[in-house]
Amino acid sequence: MMRLLPICFITMAMAASVGCQPERKSFVPNAGGDVPTMTTDSVCTFISDSGYTRYRITTLLWQMFDDCDEPYWRFPFGLELVQYDRQMRPNANVICDSAVYFSRLRLWRLDGHVVMVNTLRDSFLTEQVYWDQTRTKVYSDSFIHIVRSDRIIEGYGFEANQTMTAFNVNRPTGIIPVERRKPGADTVALDDSSNGFDLRGRRTAPVRASERRPQPSYIHSEPGFTPRRPQKSGTL
Repeated sequence: MMRLLPICFITMAMAASVGCQPERKSFVPNAGGDVPTMTTDSVCTFISDSGYTRYRITTLLWQMFDDCDEPYWRFPFGLELVQYDRQMRPNANVICDSAVYFSRLRLWRLDGHVVMVNTLRDSFLTEQVYWDQTRTKVYSDSFIHIVRSDRIIEGYGFEANQTMTAFNVNRPTGIIPVERRKPGADTVALDDSSNGFDLRGRRTAPVRASERRPQPSYIHSEPGFTPRRPQKSGTL
């Protein structure tokens, strides 16, 4: 019996040492990059700012990444954004192929075929544009094609207010006068290089003046926004 006592003491000491050890935790790092905290499909929603309804967003897919060092929203399949004033009157309309919104910075980046229309029905076509809501500025370094009622302006880089009613082209490359249509004149079919849309209403890349076929007059039309998913297999 006395011989068994040391063994019992040793066993109890080992059990006590194991029970007093601190809990160990291990974490598996995320190897897949940013993971969206929320994903919403087929969205048409209004966004408020300072107590007023300021924007309406229509998009096929809206992803929020709020756990990143720089939180952002992602719209991989494009969006239509309508901006309103305090009387709920549209100030501007924007359509693009994809977009990212950095929520903490209040900064939009629009990519692809970007089409912006202001209240004067002036159209702005470019490939990439930034919209800084804090500074109330819209700007870009890309090629810009601007269609106004009396002329077409082309150049590289521009800066405008966020309603797109006052703007400056940094490096203009051409200003083309446009003949206004007379009342009662026959409708002229739009050429596929006239204003960034083909005859079926599909968006095309902006075309420089030197590459555009001459037109007897210019008629601007704004097709409706119909977002479509890319036809490809696989997951996001």
